[in-house]
Amino acid sequence: MAETYSDFAEVYDELMDDTPYEMWSLRLEELIRKYGVSRPERDAEKPLDAERNLVVDLGCGTGTLAELMYGKGYDMIGVDLSESMLNIAMEKKAESGSEILYLLQDMRDLELYSTVGTVYSVCDSLNYILEEEELLRVFSLVNNYLFPGGIFIFDFNTDYKYRQVIGNTTIAENREDCSFIWENYYDPEESRNEYDLTVFVRGEGGLFRRFTEIHVQRGYTLEQMAELLDRAGMRLLEAMDADTGGTVTPESQRVCVVAGEHGKELPAAE
Repeated sequence: MAETYSDFAEVYDELMDDTPYEMWSLRLEELIRKYGVSRPERDAEKPLDAERNLVVDLGCGTGTLAELMYGKGYDMIGVDLSESMLNIAMEKKAESGSEILYLLQDMRDLELYSTVGTVYSVCDSLNYILEEEELLRVFSLVNNYLFPGGIFIFDFNTDYKYRQVIGNTTIAENREDCSFIWENYYDPEESRNEYDLTVFVRGEGGLFRRFTEIHVQRGYTLEQMAELLDRAGMRLLEAMDADTGGTVTPESQRVCVVAGEHGKELPAAE
């Protein structure tokens, strides 16, 4: 998977300033307490407690949500494929003084140094995985690294959203220092949506620089996700409409899923 967030990284936070990071952090905190084993205790004395309290932000981007979760007391690891996005995350880390560990990795080749209590992936990061077998690999790797009783929380854009809502539409926004044109092309046979993004950024002397990026995402159904989680050895614990927090319906555009690790046992000494 080639890096897609390169030039776009420098304007990502500005263009995504309406992203509900605060709401997401509260939801994650609630779901972790309801289903998981991680607790906001960074200085746990027991080695196993240190592992169970680790939380991984998979597809962390510029680190905004990881910083919020760190601020709630969680020991955070951020993983992302885009070096450009992680550079911005590292700038935020330097400014805040947080101790978040950032790893430049493709989630399909996730490699952690220990088990972790929680993995989450939000803002449709998993929609960039275009093949079911590759998504199964991601789920299997996550399950492998989850501490006994650990959980995986993720959201995804549904096929309905691409097919009925944003597919084959054009979105444009004009701001003082940054403007964009976002053209969507939906392929119903492959359930894939191509974003052709053109961005204009004001630079020195008031001149605008133009760059383009192409992003491709695949729409999934909850049924597909449930099957892949089962094949990966995880249990689906809860699914909700990510926008409303209510029941998933055929018209849900984004779905939030909580899946649990299954099969691992704590060491006898624990």
